[in-house]
Amino acid sequence: MISIDNVLISDQVVEEQFVCDLIKCKGGCCVDGDAGAPLENNELEELNAAYKFVAPYLTKESLKEVERQGKYTFDKEFGWVTPTINSGMCVYGIVDAKGIVKCGIEQAYNDGKISWKKPISCHLFPLRIKKSKKNKTDLVNYEPREDLCQAACSLGKKLKVPVYIFLKDALIRKYGNDFYEALCATAEHYVTK
Repeated sequence: MISIDNVLISDQVVEEQFVCDLIKCKGGCCVDGDAGAPLENNELEELNAAYKFVAPYLTKESLKEVERQGKYTFDKEFGWVTPTINSGMCVYGIVDAKGIVKCGIEQAYNDGKISWKKPISCHLFPLRIKKSKKNKTDLVNYEPREDLCQAACSLGKKLKVPVYIFLKDALIRKYGNDFYEALCATAEHYVTK
């Protein structure tokens, strides 16, 4: 484990390689799971503010589900999450012409409609963050989906891109530049072992 401030990071974050291969997985992480994307408490307000700009990107089915369930729901295991359609695709998922599921929130962001990119849990995937029992420490684990992420693991190895490099922007967004620089320095130490 790597410890930086109040964050414990699995060694796999610096040892394993990963690069999303959307052509092969088709954005399946937006479809496959036990619940929608986990949301941090501050993200509930972000989603409320962004929704009117995101809604035009969504399908009629997604809009009906948001109307029925709300912009987010509470799950006993995961806390606040995005709603899903029939326990499958996230309501904010949109399918492009190639059949790849992308994020309607992120598309609104890319088009300059909102300043919030998407839930941090989505941006950090395949990392999962859990809180310690006393809620003082973030536990960061590398958890790619066994079947769904095989192509991403293979592409990461082929390109020799460690998980923490692939997720640079997301890690900086979550923890800041100083954290990321410390993680990079630690990773360099791992490589020279």
